[in-house]
Amino acid sequence: MNADELRNLQAPIKDRYKVDPGTAVITLKARGELDGDGIACKVDTGRALVEAGLHPATGGSGLQACSGDMLLEALVACAGVTLKAVATAIGFELQGGTVSAEGDLDFRGTLGVAKDAPVGFRDIRLTFALQTAEPQDRIDQLTKLTERYCVVFQTLAKPPAMILTVQAGA
Repeated sequence: MNADELRNLQAPIKDRYKVDPGTAVITLKARGELDGDGIACKVDTGRALVEAGLHPATGGSGLQACSGDMLLEALVACAGVTLKAVATAIGFELQGGTVSAEGDLDFRGTLGVAKDAPVGFRDIRLTFALQTAEPQDRIDQLTKLTERYCVVFQTLAKPPAMILTVQAGA
């Protein structure tokens, strides 16, 4: 896809959102099933069923997906798609590359071993290794726009209000 094809694809969508901003607000949903054996949650990704379980550092077998890994995978996927869309839109010559994310977790927090240990990632590092002959100012532009428009990056960088609700019944 080139820049013109991307603009043509997105133009009517952007126009609709300008005229009726309410149509731009979409609620994305995820759902998991808690039934079954062991400490696991089966999550329907829309493409496959993923069973998430405990990380080996908390007693898991390592045979199930770790939700922390899934969070980093979502960041890599979103950042990669965003970077490619931005590169296409600005005519950035990208021959290829990789996207990687890594995050530091202190499992004492989630296991309740140390009250001063945070529950969750302390630091997350997102890295692009790009194959390009573009000058540094264009790489900087691509990076800035990717950071600005990546939904998962922005959600992690500026967390939204979280609301937890429990509905119990027989």
